[in-house]
Amino acid sequence: MIQEQFSNPRSLFLRGMRDGVPIGLGYLSVSFAFGITAVSRGVPAWIALLISMTNVTSAGQLAGLDLMVIGCTMGEMILTQCVINMRYALMSVSLSQKFDKSVRLCDRFLIAFCNTDEVFAVASGQPGLVGRWYLFGLIIPPYVGWSAGTLIGSVASGILPESVMAALGIAIYGMFVAIVIPPAKTSRAVALVLGGAVLMSCAFRYLPVLNTVSSGFVIIICAIVAAALGAVFAPVQEEETTENPAEISQEAPVSGETGEVSK
Repeated sequence: MIQEQFSNPRSLFLRGMRDGVPIGLGYLSVSFAFGITAVSRGVPAWIALLISMTNVTSAGQLAGLDLMVIGCTMGEMILTQCVINMRYALMSVSLSQKFDKSVRLCDRFLIAFCNTDEVFAVASGQPGLVGRWYLFGLIIPPYVGWSAGTLIGSVASGILPESVMAALGIAIYGMFVAIVIPPAKTSRAVALVLGGAVLMSCAFRYLPVLNTVSSGFVIIICAIVAAALGAVFAPVQEEETTENPAEISQEAPVSGETGEVSK
């Protein structure tokens, strides 16, 4: 029944759209804050929108915005973005293992462009393989929500009172705090990486000599060193599998774009 319901491209596309709408609504509020922050720092509204339409990365855009405002070099900008957004490359490689044969090479570039954390989580959680039409439907609402939120925030920055703009301008930072604090309470590895990054960031901000290092390299150093400390002192243990390789090879083959198991 499920295979028949989602066996055609239109049904798969609509199913992806349905799964992507909650992500898009969440991005709308976050990118609204980014739009306000960008305009408050002197970036024209159309440039803020262009940044969101060509990047689709909250942390990367926010870090890039700071670097652009203070006039960092292009090399520093590129290196910073590579460090911050490296996770997207890893997620894309992982997600590609779930693609069925309908996903072509050109499709992979488009899907990778919009492969955010939430899109990756939803697509990876689908049973079996996923096809191009489902993925196209899944990435459209987040892309539209991210771009539309930036545009609305950029335009609203010229209408809202200064006090409201100041409050909304820190909303995007509050999002990152809300993301890292809960797992830091339960995971020693996350707490170690977070604490190390905070301490190093404070050192680069207040200590002599260190406070002369540019913002871009501070981000790079803190990210790499904190991650290395976490890997050395609190490595994540791999879960042991009890599955028999012989049993895995005898599993029923997966067929179709929906990844349904053949009976």
